Amino acid sequence: MSDCLVKGKDEKNRCFWVGENKEFYEKYHDEEWGQPIYDDRTHFEFLSLEGAQAGLSWETILKKREGYRKSFYNFEVKKIIKMTDDSLEKLRENPKIIRNRLKINSVRNNAKVFIEIQKEFGSFNDYIWNYVNHKPIINAWDKKEDAPAFNELSDIVSKDLKKRGMKFVGSTIIYSYLQAAGIIVDHFKGCWKCSK
Repeated sequence: MSDCLVKGKDEKNRCFWVGENKEFYEKYHDEEWGQPIYDDRTHFEFLSLEGAQAGLSWETILKKREGYRKSFYNFEVKKIIKMTDDSLEKLRENPKIIRNRLKINSVRNNAKVFIEIQKEFGSFNDYIWNYVNHKPIINAWDKKEDAPAFNELSDIVSKDLKKRGMKFVGSTIIYSYLQAAGIIVDHFKGCWKCSK
């Protein structure tokens, strides 16, 4: 078997990053990652979680996902923008999320920008899917080194979101978000989810 794949207990081959014997990771890979999403709340959740992940493992963030949902009103942007400085500072005591002040504050900041994008485009979903003419980019990689950490699309989206005032939206973070949101589908050949 290729070093790009791991075999689960169910005998299915999956992308290597899932690791072995990690059922919660298998579930995320099989049911969420790379599945196109179209609702704004989920877009904002994935953007926020990817920003929180900067410098950390995605596994760490997945394990804290419920903590984030509880701390940030299930990623409802209209509620998040009303959070006070004090309430954000208090979250630094919460072990169920990443307690980095800049990352915590970025969620409220980004919610404000997100709402402005919704006003301009009708929805964030329309804004982001317009970049790919509403069709996912589907890849099938042969080797680990073939799969990029960023690309021209993530560069363009990152630059625009930064210009609008979002934080923690560098090109690598945005590439990961585009993968999670199913805008870019990046399974390895031989993975049971690979459609090429």
